[in-house]
Amino acid sequence: MGRYTGPVCKLCRREGQKLFLKGTKCYTEKCPIERRNYAPGQHGLAQARRRKASDYAQQLREKQKVKRIYGVSEQYFKTLFERAAKQPGVTGENLLVLLESRLDNVVHRLGFASSRKQARQLVQHRHMEVNGRTVDVASYQVKPGDEVRVRSGSRDLVPVQASLEAKTRPETVRWLTIDEGARAGRMLERPTRADIPLAVQEQLIVELYSK
Repeated sequence: MGRYTGPVCKLCRREGQKLFLKGTKCYTEKCPIERRNYAPGQHGLAQARRRKASDYAQQLREKQKVKRIYGVSEQYFKTLFERAAKQPGVTGENLLVLLESRLDNVVHRLGFASSRKQARQLVQHRHMEVNGRTVDVASYQVKPGDEVRVRSGSRDLVPVQASLEAKTRPETVRWLTIDEGARAGRMLERPTRADIPLAVQEQLIVELYSK
């Protein structure tokens, strides 16, 4: 499946909550979900009036929600889940940690990009370095101790400056530290579930893939 290029507000309406896919704009613009709190399409309103969704439907929606928040494909998501299942610990938490450790997500969490989509573009256009080496793979797994830095020739990019100066950008998470002047940040440790500010029920995803 190719990457979704349509209106992102439709995705929020489909999941029934704001996914903040437009970055800081989600804090300043009136979201369509506030006016039409039901799924998009001609049957969206009718579906909202139906009886409670089945267990499978709830599990599927939770998986789709996480996929859309991080902007990853179905095949990649399934591969990452299989990797998480092989690791010690709780599979659902392992999955979220792997997603949070992606380079594009770390760039977004550090505040160098207003959204994960914008962060992915910065990475793919070779504007980011990890430990002094240019990395253009958005799915690159950042490890504790790694330094993520905007390349010297890209520090004055308008998107980077605008994101850092935005008054509505979220606070940097505890497991990351940032030096805004140097346009650099570092992962202090692997995040735990308590460190991931995401309103999702990852156990439902585990139940879905366990069938």
